[in-house]
Amino acid sequence: MTTHTYRTVDVSVDGGDLRVGVWDPEGAHVADVLLIHGVTASHLAWPFVVDRLPGVRAVAPDLRGRGRSNEIAGPAGLRAHADDLAATLDTLGIEQTVVVGHSMGAFVALVFAHRYPHRVSRLLLIDGGLPLDAPAGLDADELVAAILGPTAARLSMRFGSVEDYHTFWRQHPGFVDGWSPELEDYIAYDLVPAEPGTFRPATSYATTVDDTVDMNTGTALVDALAALTHPTRLITVPRGLQNEPPGLYSPEHLARMLPATPGVNHERWSSHNHYTVVMTAAGAEDIAPVILEEISCAAAS
Repeated sequence: MTTHTYRTVDVSVDGGDLRVGVWDPEGAHVADVLLIHGVTASHLAWPFVVDRLPGVRAVAPDLRGRGRSNEIAGPAGLRAHADDLAATLDTLGIEQTVVVGHSMGAFVALVFAHRYPHRVSRLLLIDGGLPLDAPAGLDADELVAAILGPTAARLSMRFGSVEDYHTFWRQHPGFVDGWSPELEDYIAYDLVPAEPGTFRPATSYATTVDDTVDMNTGTALVDALAALTHPTRLITVPRGLQNEPPGLYSPEHLARMLPATPGVNHERWSSHNHYTVVMTAAGAEDIAPVILEEISCAAAS
């Protein structure tokens, strides 16, 4: 395990302030990495991974509409998130870095690299980034429900306390074998006040709709993949948001998508689900060495 000092920074972006988690390494600072979370997550999805990145300053924003960035005004979408990331790097004085995106964060990473190519050295996409196998012809709410299912339904729920929210999450099939104090912190951070005496998940449903529609029907991702020149590594896992096979990307879907994206180097892992690949000790033990390898390759180029 490595030791980092954790702090937060508020970055001024269009519509408000973006909350950014920063983990400064104790001792020599040898590299930076930008970590981008998933569609209903926050920057606290990353502590397990950060603990295994010696000498690396890790920077992880709460994307607009999530965490403590949930009151930023205006629409979201992949381009807006990319612009927020550029502002984050500017604030922290980072000219170029390896960018790691998990789930929706992988889509954001690709668009960020397209809009700000000089800010990105290499891309690591974790179970996201390629177009999803979503049914055609759905309206916005139907599309969100088809892709996210219970994950989207949770956003309209109300809870009486943090303990109630912990109880709800303990039943989640994705974390049956992955409960931890770090996960409890992540869950507690996700709650914000709602009606008197109740709390709600911090993630904005409206923002989730904006982003999901943009990921699946917008042009930002299509343009980014068509113009991709950065070294890009994609890791997919065999189980999805509810711990179900075959995960977000079935082998059949990958067989259709990968030939159209020859710049993406794909690895199919045999373990982990969509969450546990970054939000458990076991997942972090596997993913952190990949991040360190990408950082090493960036330094050598």
